Amino acid sequence: MSSAMNQRPTHGGNLAWAASIAGCSPQEILDFSASINPLGPPQSAIDTMATRLSDLKTYPNPDYPELKQAIAAFHQIPAEWVLPGNGAAELLTWAALEFSQRSETVLPTPAFADYRRALQTFGVRVREVSVWDIDTWTTDLSNTGILINNPHNPTGKLFETSQLLPLLDRFALVLVDEAFMDFLPPAQQSSLIGLVEQFSNLVILRSLTKFYSLPGLRLGYVISQPDRVRRWQKWRDPWAVNALAVAAGIAVLADVEFQDKTLNWLERAKRRFFQDLLEIDRLSPDWGAANFLLVKTEAEVDRLQKQLLQKHRILIRDCLSFPALGNRYFRVAVRRELENQKLINGIKNIL
Repeated sequence: MSSAMNQRPTHGGNLAWAASIAGCSPQEILDFSASINPLGPPQSAIDTMATRLSDLKTYPNPDYPELKQAIAAFHQIPAEWVLPGNGAAELLTWAALEFSQRSETVLPTPAFADYRRALQTFGVRVREVSVWDIDTWTTDLSNTGILINNPHNPTGKLFETSQLLPLLDRFALVLVDEAFMDFLPPAQQSSLIGLVEQFSNLVILRSLTKFYSLPGLRLGYVISQPDRVRRWQKWRDPWAVNALAVAAGIAVLADVEFQDKTLNWLERAKRRFFQDLLEIDRLSPDWGAANFLLVKTEAEVDRLQKQLLQKHRILIRDCLSFPALGNRYFRVAVRRELENQKLINGIKNIL
């Protein structure tokens, strides 16, 4: 296997790596590895940033009052519960610092690789449990934390509120990463944001880059009680969010048209994509709650991934960075119907 394949990334969306395998430019890669909304960025974000270029001449307000208020209005919560960040990844770093003050942190696996990156940075003692066995978790220690995402990445599993509620009584610190919750219609969401006022040990992590297709801007936020928000604000650099990200964030949160368009597109495209994958021999896709699908295959995924790149310039997300899954699973984002069909045809051609 080539040295480039041996240097495979632990995240999706690494188009430079994919292009080195495919022998083309990064712009020619059709990317199914990063679960980003293909309908964006919203025009509202682009137009707003164009009118705010003069903001680049001055430092942003480190308290970000306008962005905090926009996030607070979107979730109907107080603004003092909100801490915007340079993507969810930056805020995850401060979460890990707080987890380091606990005796250990429970990590349901398979787990997003960045969790381990952040936790290892501060020497957090980690205890892994299976994400499929949530109802059997019996940990009840006063100084233990837990980090879980909902919907879960990479399985797409959606935990019901009733499944997560007991965690708030068992653990001293509970972080729920809801980065993909926006891809569910409001009536189907099982967010714990409404419980933040009641539980001082609860932290909700959200992203604005996946649903609104703004990963290059780096924008996320935490929702928790004010004491924690102020503490994390003191820990970090004073200007974590750039001025254009602030402007775009405010604009997209008010863009109801784009939100409705995305949910309507996703329901149709995802169902057809799932059915097409289901009809391919040697593939077993799992239906999940997010904008991606986890697929089990009888083929070796690293070889399938390489052939898709070299023959079709298509990148899928292998699951080698998820030890609980390994080389028989891959994850694919839901894209536009014609793009989804290109992947289906490419897999059929290879398998």
